[in-house]
Amino acid sequence: MPDRQAIETKLAAARTRLILDKPFLGALVLRLPLSEADPKWCRTTATDARKFYYNAQYIDALSPEQVQFVLAHEALHCALSHFARRQHRLKHRWDVACDYAINPLLLEEGLTPPPGILVEESFEGMTAEEIYPCLDDNADEQDTLDDHLYDNEDPDEGSQRNEQRRDSRDGGQGQERDEDAEGGGAAPQAQPDESLGGASPQPPPLSAQEREQLAVQWQQRLAGAAQQAMQAGKLGGSLARLVDFLLQPQLPWRMLLARYMTAVARDDYSWTRPSTRRGGEAIFPTLRSAQVNVTVALDVSGSISEREMAEFLSEIDAIKGQMRARITLLACDAKLAEGAPWRYEPWEDFTLPKSFTGGGGTDFRPVFDWTDRQDVQPDLLVYFTDAKGAFPKAPPPYPVIWLVKGRGAVPWGERIQLN
Repeated sequence: MPDRQAIETKLAAARTRLILDKPFLGALVLRLPLSEADPKWCRTTATDARKFYYNAQYIDALSPEQVQFVLAHEALHCALSHFARRQHRLKHRWDVACDYAINPLLLEEGLTPPPGILVEESFEGMTAEEIYPCLDDNADEQDTLDDHLYDNEDPDEGSQRNEQRRDSRDGGQGQERDEDAEGGGAAPQAQPDESLGGASPQPPPLSAQEREQLAVQWQQRLAGAAQQAMQAGKLGGSLARLVDFLLQPQLPWRMLLARYMTAVARDDYSWTRPSTRRGGEAIFPTLRSAQVNVTVALDVSGSISEREMAEFLSEIDAIKGQMRARITLLACDAKLAEGAPWRYEPWEDFTLPKSFTGGGGTDFRPVFDWTDRQDVQPDLLVYFTDAKGAFPKAPPPYPVIWLVKGRGAVPWGERIQLN
């Protein structure tokens, strides 16, 4: 049995070191009270977005630097509101995606990981939502570094995997647990273990109201921690970009896109003198509706999937049907795709070409160079991309909307986040 006082001192020292060396992470860790957990349900560490739970034996086996990692790991789960973002996704696969999203950030910060963390180079810089569809069926066999106690286990995720995880938490000793989980797979409640001095039982899942309240609290904490770290000059790299992205107002991209496209298509009144055959001297305004020319550019460098392109184009198609829009479609990676441009009249369905070349690097300049050579400039240019490439130095004389997947920044134009 590890010495409780020694474990508490070890955790406090790791938290202090984070505050001094990594003030952003340290400020977040301070928001999670430490609570020793019953090892019957807590195999390593855990959080319910309220506390940091730990298995004393696990913490005892880690180095001081590794303790810093697990503290920051739990704090980031909370600060990124992973407990409120799962929606329809399978719980275990979502938990795996969240770990894949967090661990590279901590490694980039120079923290020392404990054994067994989930890391995949191809997932670096991606959010949990972006990682989730990239996971294959093997994700169901992977185990996260910690336990995420925010919500219920999905009843259809596989009883065999759940049983394996229970055995792991029991330390392979075959300890029996209360299997009478109610409420569609709610986590069973462990009883305090007096031999451990009353270690914490497993907390119940969060209610919908609790998730909403905690999401607001953690966003405020995230903003406060970022401000403190920036004042100390110790917030940069991926964490700084992530914070900037998370604190941006998140509005529905379809609503914003429709708003901009409708604005350029606004009907106007004509004061042209009517035909003399109509009689009378008065000139009354008449409503005039002109065709709108919209250029749509697709980034086909490889970072945008065909499913995402099809979803985007269907949205453009629905909007153009309401506003008499003539669409010119361009596809580009480092150069314009062969066969471009493709033109669609207002009465034609706006669909993807059967095929186009792409998959290379990203350069946005060929689209604008081509557009500048045309006799008529577009009323609006919409570019669907991850915003990672070479931009023109100066903005064009027509409005540009960047519909961005990911956290890439744009130097000019209107940026709409693709949720």
